[in-house]
Amino acid sequence: MNTDSTPAQNRRQVLYWRMLSRLFSGEEQATLESASVDIVDDAGLPTVLLDPQVSVDTVVQRFPELAAEFDGLMDLEPSEDDEETPVGAAEVRRAALVSKLLINVFATGTGDVDANQLSTWQKDAGWLEKALGCEPGQLKNHPGGDEVGGMLTQIEGDLISRMRLREVLADPVLAKSLTPSMSLIEQLLRDKHNLSGVALANAKALIRRYIDEVAEVLRTQVESSSVGQIDHSIPPKRVFRNLDIQRTIWKNLTNWSPEDERLYVDRLFFKQTARRTTPAKLIVVVDQSGSMVDSMVNCTILASIFTGLPKVDVHLIAFDTRAIDLTPWVSDPFETLMRTNLGGGNDGPVAMAMAQPKITDPRNTVMVWISDFYEFDRSQALYDGIASVHRSGVKFIPVGSVNSSGSNIVDPWFRERLKALGTPVLSGNVKKLVFELKKFLT
Repeated sequence: MNTDSTPAQNRRQVLYWRMLSRLFSGEEQATLESASVDIVDDAGLPTVLLDPQVSVDTVVQRFPELAAEFDGLMDLEPSEDDEETPVGAAEVRRAALVSKLLINVFATGTGDVDANQLSTWQKDAGWLEKALGCEPGQLKNHPGGDEVGGMLTQIEGDLISRMRLREVLADPVLAKSLTPSMSLIEQLLRDKHNLSGVALANAKALIRRYIDEVAEVLRTQVESSSVGQIDHSIPPKRVFRNLDIQRTIWKNLTNWSPEDERLYVDRLFFKQTARRTTPAKLIVVVDQSGSMVDSMVNCTILASIFTGLPKVDVHLIAFDTRAIDLTPWVSDPFETLMRTNLGGGNDGPVAMAMAQPKITDPRNTVMVWISDFYEFDRSQALYDGIASVHRSGVKFIPVGSVNSSGSNIVDPWFRERLKALGTPVLSGNVKKLVFELKKFLT
């Protein structure tokens, strides 16, 4: 490894130290700023690159020749002897352009954000994606498979939470450019009663887009689980798709004709495909207080998917300080969410009073209770209701939250007592909940 420091290497280090200072402290370092101006100027680049208030779009408009340099800038394949390659003028130039991109995208500051600022950030994020060899929006719209995409989505969510959302929704072009995310959906659900006209229509379109994306993932998880054991008491259907070819050949081997070299089949055998299912009732009770918005969204969608399964009677109840029966709309998660009112505290006994009368066949009923269990002053009352439901034979599944990460916070008082009752709080990972529900319902 070459440890000799060169002037070019020093210049590149200054640019990166300035970038780190901007990203982590947000403040100007006079010495670094002054040195960076000289370095950028010597590299033949415009000093406007050092102004974080100027977008990459603006820079490219003023200096069109830089567009090609930004494209694929960070998608370079490292050579085997990178550590031995001395830093030259080209690397200094590259450091200046990379610093511009990272500062503009990741140093978003604090305070209110207006529609123009969000639009500018989205364009800068698009330039970063192009620098990484992707199309603008490719990473941000598919954050699940890429760490950078996840970071961009989180930053956009933070900007959305700091902006005047109604102003954005009133602009069809800007509203269409928004990436549906949990943070955005929470903002929309909280503010839906204050929206009208174009803004309300755009808000509904964004909510539907997000629901469709999440539903596709959850539906795959539900369908990939087993759907019940084969019921051997039901004769197989004599249709071609159920034909058991191997068994048919084996059972008819005595009819093999050596002279004709043919197998004469006088009996067909079919596979049994009927599944043993019994009518089941699924009662989902979900905390709709502000801290549980992701659970509310996921469980609403999940309940609609289970509604589509044969012989499953699904009921959905949401609660904070009051309870609301959302069962009539459970098949349509969009309509269900539009009837929620996020916020408030927890009053579990109110929800339990609404849920218990729905239990008609305890041994064939599962009750999923999604909450952080931080109640007002009625912890014992809710616990007594849970214990009563559990003793009746109902399969009671307490869940801390329902999200993709599985993280959840649960009141320790409840966590200990539910574990002692034999109904430990399930991890909030949605895949685990799907598995438990499928195991019971089939």
